[in-house]
Amino acid sequence: MNSSRRSVALLAASALVLGGCSSTGNDAGESKSSAGGKVTVEWWNIWTTEPLKSYGAQAIKDFQAKHPNITIKSVPYENEAFKAKLTTLTQSGKAPDVFQTWGGGVLGQQVDAGLVKDLSGDAGSWIGTFTDAALSAYQIEGKTYAIPDDIGMVGFWYNKALFKKAGIAEPPSTWSQLIDDVKKLKSAGVTPIALGGKDKWPGHYYWAYLAMRIGGLDALKQAGESKDFTGAPFVQAGQKLKELADLQPFQKGFLGATYGDPGGQAATMGDGKAAMELMGQWAPAVEKDAGKGLGDDLGFFPFPAVDGGAGAVTDAFGGGGGFAIGSEAPPEAIEWVKFLTESTEHRKAVATGGVLPVLKGEEDAVTDPNLSVVAKNLAGATGFQLYLDQAYPPAVGQEVNDSVAQLIGGTKTPEQVAQAITETAKSE
Repeated sequence: MNSSRRSVALLAASALVLGGCSSTGNDAGESKSSAGGKVTVEWWNIWTTEPLKSYGAQAIKDFQAKHPNITIKSVPYENEAFKAKLTTLTQSGKAPDVFQTWGGGVLGQQVDAGLVKDLSGDAGSWIGTFTDAALSAYQIEGKTYAIPDDIGMVGFWYNKALFKKAGIAEPPSTWSQLIDDVKKLKSAGVTPIALGGKDKWPGHYYWAYLAMRIGGLDALKQAGESKDFTGAPFVQAGQKLKELADLQPFQKGFLGATYGDPGGQAATMGDGKAAMELMGQWAPAVEKDAGKGLGDDLGFFPFPAVDGGAGAVTDAFGGGGGFAIGSEAPPEAIEWVKFLTESTEHRKAVATGGVLPVLKGEEDAVTDPNLSVVAKNLAGATGFQLYLDQAYPPAVGQEVNDSVAQLIGGTKTPEQVAQAITETAKSE
């Protein structure tokens, strides 16, 4: 994985989504078999904090009770340690039996290296139970190389009380309305948007979503294939983001602010000092952890449409998590992944608040009201785009983050952003 992407968010939101305290484990990445048909499946995961830590332990017990010949050896790592360990292992030409993946460019590199199984046949009977959005990050050239376990999307979280103070009756549905609302908030003495500028990745959400709304999902796909980001949708995305940045909508000192630290983006939002933040489904938990949290004053709305744009407002941008199976793993590894992601078991995971629905019709299992709103938006998504700093090769993703941060900071033009990303892509 590109270690520079959402690492801080993933760690800060670990109690909700991914996981964040280190643990030790076997680095061999190989299954252990013994006489008598008994098999050990090594499962590398990032379920190191609650609620998934306890849920995972119980799931293993339940699975092993049904499959006494199979032992699941859990190898948990915190997020950054996991990525480092997995990179070292895969570079040696090996992969764990079952391991966490976020799909996109890194999974593609593992596929090219022959390290993961094509699950199109083995999982063919149950692939159809997943939503298209959940599957998209793990499908390459029509084949499925991992099974989704979690999904989320980025959208605007907003403070209803501050919107009301500024005389804003309802969230904006178009970019021009968003710009107008930013002006209204400033006039009312309210900081419109919280942003962790130092971390860079939160800013890339704006540019990516604008490119999606202007050019549609096909524009992003074609740019990834042609390695050319100089087209109109990407330049115009930069122009519209500059339009926003020129209004100085962010909190004071945002360029030096991180996402999850005290005084950062999440704390600014959670303490009621800004009206909006563009962030993933983990935002409410991190706002409460870093600040006080907004309670019933917190609302959510999808990224607005751009007038005349080719993209639909129902196209979602985000990511999730899934499980890939190493090419040398025993068949029993598939049984474990199937167990975790079939409806009866997966609904238990969703009910903990640790993951969001990936199966069709699973939305009612979500108990948290904020997560329920996100789940419903995802269930109705007409298309899904993985975070650009995961969807593209790591160096390209890093350049997106860096260049967009410079655009927001006023040191790069929209055209220079598009050119820099293109040059990096073509050098890969």
